[in-house]
Amino acid sequence: MALDVYRRKRDFKKTSEPSGDAAASAGGDAYLIQKHDATRLHYDLRLEFDGVLKSWAVAKGPSLVVGEKRLAVEVEDHPLAYGDFEGTIPKGEYGGGTVILWDRGTWTPLADPKRGFAKGHLEFELHGEKLGGRWNLVRMARKRGEKRDNWLLIKGDDEAGRDEGAPDILEERPESVKTGRVLEEIAGEAPGWSSKTGKIEGPKTRRSASPPSKLKKAKKAATPDFVEPALATLAAKAPAGTKWIHEIKFDGYRLIARIADGEVRLMTRSGLDWTDRFGPRVVEALRALPVTEAMIDGELIVENDAGASDFSALQEALSEGRTNSFVFYVFDLLFRDGEDLRPCSLIDRKAALAKLVGEGGPIVKLSEHFEENGGLVLQHACRLSLEGVVSKDREAPYRSGRGRSWIKSKCTHRQEFVIGGYTLSSGAKDAIGSLVVGVHEGTKLVTVGRVGTGFSAKIARDLFARLQEREVKRSPFATKLTADEARGVRYVRPDLVAEVEFRAWTGDHHLRHASFRGLREDKPAEEVKREEASSPDEAPRAEKVSAPNVRLTHPDRVYWPDVGVTKQGLADYYMEVWPKIAPFIVGRPLSLLRCPGGVKDQCFFQKHGWKGMNAAIGQAPDPTDDEPVLTIDSREGLLGLVQGGVLEIHPWGSALKDLERPDMIILDLDPGDGVGWDRVIAAAHEAKARLEAAGLAAFVKTSGGKGLHVVAPLEPRAEWPEAKAFTKAIAEAMAADDPKAYVATVSKAKRRGKILIDYLRNGRGQTAVAPYSTRARPGAAVSAPLAWDELGPAIGPAYFTVANMPQRLAALDKDPWAGFRKAAKPLPEGETGGARRKRR
Repeated sequence: MALDVYRRKRDFKKTSEPSGDAAASAGGDAYLIQKHDATRLHYDLRLEFDGVLKSWAVAKGPSLVVGEKRLAVEVEDHPLAYGDFEGTIPKGEYGGGTVILWDRGTWTPLADPKRGFAKGHLEFELHGEKLGGRWNLVRMARKRGEKRDNWLLIKGDDEAGRDEGAPDILEERPESVKTGRVLEEIAGEAPGWSSKTGKIEGPKTRRSASPPSKLKKAKKAATPDFVEPALATLAAKAPAGTKWIHEIKFDGYRLIARIADGEVRLMTRSGLDWTDRFGPRVVEALRALPVTEAMIDGELIVENDAGASDFSALQEALSEGRTNSFVFYVFDLLFRDGEDLRPCSLIDRKAALAKLVGEGGPIVKLSEHFEENGGLVLQHACRLSLEGVVSKDREAPYRSGRGRSWIKSKCTHRQEFVIGGYTLSSGAKDAIGSLVVGVHEGTKLVTVGRVGTGFSAKIARDLFARLQEREVKRSPFATKLTADEARGVRYVRPDLVAEVEFRAWTGDHHLRHASFRGLREDKPAEEVKREEASSPDEAPRAEKVSAPNVRLTHPDRVYWPDVGVTKQGLADYYMEVWPKIAPFIVGRPLSLLRCPGGVKDQCFFQKHGWKGMNAAIGQAPDPTDDEPVLTIDSREGLLGLVQGGVLEIHPWGSALKDLERPDMIILDLDPGDGVGWDRVIAAAHEAKARLEAAGLAAFVKTSGGKGLHVVAPLEPRAEWPEAKAFTKAIAEAMAADDPKAYVATVSKAKRRGKILIDYLRNGRGQTAVAPYSTRARPGAAVSAPLAWDELGPAIGPAYFTVANMPQRLAALDKDPWAGFRKAAKPLPEGETGGARRKRR
């Protein structure tokens, strides 16, 4: 069904609803559901296909109950721009009523979708904020007199499905995924979509009937073809004072968007036209803005699972041709409908941009700013492991080039470097193992060392292909490399630029713990120089921790292919966090999850020694075991674990010196399918309250998987059976007090929609992943100790990773688990120890 029916129902001389006239790509995969309170409440399911939104009105809404059939009436196709609508359609108009964006995401057909539409059976997966898993749309035969095709929407049998009688997702999650509002909060507001009034969505309008207000100092001028963007100057600290506003620094491609007469162009900071690289969605979203001509400064990013911009994910999306995940954050308005706004103050330009963008949709969003103290904003950004902050003079005009009215302060060392050589991977002939990089000092290219981690398997192969054809016989570096630096290096023509994150400069001006983040094709190699801050605090410094004498074989072996973390990268991480992880793993029996080939190969638990085990790993007797347990007592021992392919470290809850009496207990909060993160957080606070009611201190950490661990330190007096009985009593009490929310039994069938309070970690020989230990899962997440006031939607269970945990630790003023051992108390006497405290 094309857009002709949609257009016949609307008079586009009177309405600014998207007509769908602009050509749209057939390659998108957007999915959304709009909750629509019209004559009858229903849910409009829309799947992007062939450049339109295929649409069905689901009378009773989707059901997560496996096999339950819901009537879905096929309606006219809608243009892609309709997918962001939320508001009120006036009574008397077509579809009059209130609409919210109930769910959104992407969909993946499990068979040929064109054939499925033709045959009347479409099988697909949803990847939404509320709905997921496999689904089926099955067309029924038309009955006499029916003018529309009726389909059945059916949930497939998978982990996202629910049993009959389970909580209804429609009742659990009635709110909009766009604004968090429910229907009642929107009903009665100004009309939102009408053939008489046009689209009205708060301050966001498609076309304003009256011209925008003129800004002070604005000048009449046509929109030029291109304007060189403003660039920020690096500083060690964010500036203080009321003259500055502060924005989060994004990790993507800086772009100047030019809109003129329906044409949109996206240009890099050097003026290259990259419009075609980013697909139609960003272009269409910009074209839909309520302006005839404009020039907008912004940054195109891809957000990772934690909601932060991720340059590596952006690179991967571009290389694979996936354009559905791009978000364009805009932060300055240079020209608007015949006006040059560059002479105006920044704060006025941002206000005009906010009116232009409105609430912001899923594709074009306003970069919000903060007016608090710059140091405080930077501190919070770094604690969340973001890249940094850009501080801007609120009264300054827009000036192209690098200047002092924009100041960038970073949480980590990060900049571009020129690639002058590479080494081959020890595990693959068609992949790189490391890059040799440098910077220009005057006309000379000076080496700053190697980058040996951050390459996924695919990126390592792609880089090899690009660098192999650039090979040259002579080194491009001005000074001769040492024998160690030159070993195995193949030199290349120095015209490619890599973005690299690193922990420090060594005393000889080389990179320490460097990780590849992506190629910067938007920056010429000859412009790459060493970035130096305007403060001596940022001067190159020697590393603080020298590497122990443990040899890593095949250091470029990739342990986490999706994020390119190598054996060397894991070793670097553990050396960074050694002071924090040591108290939880030294002098304890350890169970180890070994994945010698990385997370994609076979993994297995190891409780005893193995052939070829590094000599720095110790063994100790266990009176109940014929074989000794594993343990470490030094950084060398930890690196020995890395050498052995250990990707998860699980210590006992007792020390070797007192095996039978635990010095900590753990409640593992493991959410079942369909449990939101907010409920896991509430469960952690509930567990904390019960532990504190029993006289114990409670600490919290992410699991690095799906849930949270609530941990209480103990004075080692009680033995293991008592500890297990105590934690079992708490788990059972929570389940008894709120059986709809919690379960204390491990049976998977009973866990759907509930949180398992796992107390079984508290038996002799049972373990839980150590604080700061990595997890053998995609993403290289780590189990991260948190302060209780940090628990919130911004930090999910796998938010902190090998890549960002050192940055977080460097930004913290106080260890969130400071005083953990000092807070130890004896286990309360009695089986429950106050565990039966009723929920407040």
